[in-house]
Amino acid sequence: MYFTGFADEASADFDGQIKATRELGWKYIETRALCGGNLASITDGQFDEVCAKLEKAGVSFNSFGSGIGNWAKPITEPPDSSYEEMRKAIPRMQRLGIKFIRIMSFLVAKELREKDFRDEAVKRIKVIAEMAEDAGIICVHENCNSWGGLSFEHTLRLVEGVNSPALKLVFDTGNPVVEDDVRGKPPYRKQSSWEFYNAVREHVVYVHIKDGRIVDGKNVFTFPGEGDGDVRKIVKDLLKGGYDGGFSMEPHMVTVFHDKSVSEDDKQAAMYSNYVEYGRRFLKLLAEVKKELGK
Repeated sequence: MYFTGFADEASADFDGQIKATRELGWKYIETRALCGGNLASITDGQFDEVCAKLEKAGVSFNSFGSGIGNWAKPITEPPDSSYEEMRKAIPRMQRLGIKFIRIMSFLVAKELREKDFRDEAVKRIKVIAEMAEDAGIICVHENCNSWGGLSFEHTLRLVEGVNSPALKLVFDTGNPVVEDDVRGKPPYRKQSSWEFYNAVREHVVYVHIKDGRIVDGKNVFTFPGEGDGDVRKIVKDLLKGGYDGGFSMEPHMVTVFHDKSVSEDDKQAAMYSNYVEYGRRFLKLLAEVKKELGK
């Protein structure tokens, strides 16, 4: 078992990401925003500098939180940019020994949710999974705002349709709280984290820790175990089943500093302290669950 997180939620600066990781006593970062871009888009010079800093700090990237097929990539538009991001990411992932690349399966706009895009989603993810398999890496599909995240049935249809050893799942505990369950006819209810997890857990190889609730129609993210994401229940079930993979922190909590009176320094300090506190609270929750299980 290991601990990691989207350390860009601690700091936009890579040195700050490393600092927060080391303060938690962890060795891994799930890299997302990096040097004004991401792992696939930064320059060769920036990439070499990142590699040097990782080696010096004794920190590694365990996963690349890519933008492949994400909520900014509509399924009605060509997938070329996602294919290109995959092609650029592969050699850099291989150099750094990164096993996982987080992907999604292309945005379906709300007004199109009653249409069946299964064949198109499967076709696109097959191309991406084939590239991953050839490179010896694994795509982990996240249950987020894309075709495969519209319900647990969509996720299962995607996994079964692609049918590749290079396609597994990263389960995000907090996303179902705020995502519609697009089955049947609108108005749609929100998804259940526990129901979604139970349906897909045999394919889960990695876990994002996020939590929250809806308050007066707005998404409010919380510390782990304090929202409606069934975090404690899911973690307990994972441990009972012998899960020994990664837990990746994705707080999403300090995203409310849009007030222009809040200085950038204050915002950065709040991000950093929240990320570290979030990691510590998850470790406390995990210790409590282990105690309950007698581990």
